Amino acid sequence: MNGMLLRSFPVAVTNAFAIARIVLFCLVVACAIIIIITTLLQNNDSEGTNVITGQQESYYAKNKGGSRDGKLKIITIVCASILVACVLLYFISFLIVPVDAV
Repeated sequence: MNGMLLRSFPVAVTNAFAIARIVLFCLVVACAIIIIITTLLQNNDSEGTNVITGQQESYYAKNKGGSRDGKLKIITIVCASILVACVLLYFISFLIVPVDAV
């Protein structure tokens, strides 16, 4: 069976899929690290109440970091979308060319 798989795919195709798998895996790791960092950098949504005193924050204090948090949320969403697409492509590549053929 292994001999049939190796003969059914040209060497260039199996090499291309091996390189694509490495690139996709590196993208998955990079996106995961970026998602972790951007999630940790985002402010906590505590609805404006201080835990110790129970006082609510002012309008300025609530919206002070809005643009930064907005950018971090967009980066998180984009990286999560890229991560999902790369993971799907990575596992679909195993359905097209099995590991035995590489």
